[in-house]
Amino acid sequence: MLLDIFIYFEEAAQVSVAFIIGAVIGLEREFRSKPAGFRTMILICVGSCLYTILSKESNGVSPDRIASNIVTGIGFIGAGVIFKEGISVNGLTTAALIWITAALGMAVGYHNYPIAIVVASMVVVALFVLEPVQRFINNLHKVKDYRIKANGDGEVLRNQLDNFLTMAEANFRCMKVLKEDNNAVYIYRIGTPNRNYDAVNNFLLMHKDVQTFDS
Repeated sequence: MLLDIFIYFEEAAQVSVAFIIGAVIGLEREFRSKPAGFRTMILICVGSCLYTILSKESNGVSPDRIASNIVTGIGFIGAGVIFKEGISVNGLTTAALIWITAALGMAVGYHNYPIAIVVASMVVVALFVLEPVQRFINNLHKVKDYRIKANGDGEVLRNQLDNFLTMAEANFRCMKVLKEDNNAVYIYRIGTPNRNYDAVNNFLLMHKDVQTFDS
């Protein structure tokens, strides 16, 4: 009886640790208004920990199978937060966090507290400390991809845009040309000397042959 009570308290402690780890990671996502926020990360970490605990206690089921199914299920959740906005893909960091949060919950479920604490600390450092470093690197190598839908074949627009970018001393390359509703769609990768894209945006806004554009 005492042994059973001890086991219950131990498992409750494991789930509590998973709750704290998920909460710490979720706070950062919630602060940045990301799709998977505070409560979601808690549920992912606690759920992974609970499934791991149950897999160790099951008699007829291999723990490896349950662990592999956790990874598969988390993959579906992670895929749900990745979305395309214009020509940019968003949500990859959140999807990776969902994946690592589930792994941390599994580590706690297997009593591997040291590695869970070390990896959770690394995740916190990557989220909070390294973000200014990432912004600094992005500013050094800032380029933007533009998706420009023209009227008709867009040859006049393309020639004038190339001349404008050359005069502005911008680095640019036409990555792809598509056809959509009998109109040309150009994918440009542009890097301006001062990383100020207002002039490019104004040019596209004022040009009569531009139907839509996004970046």
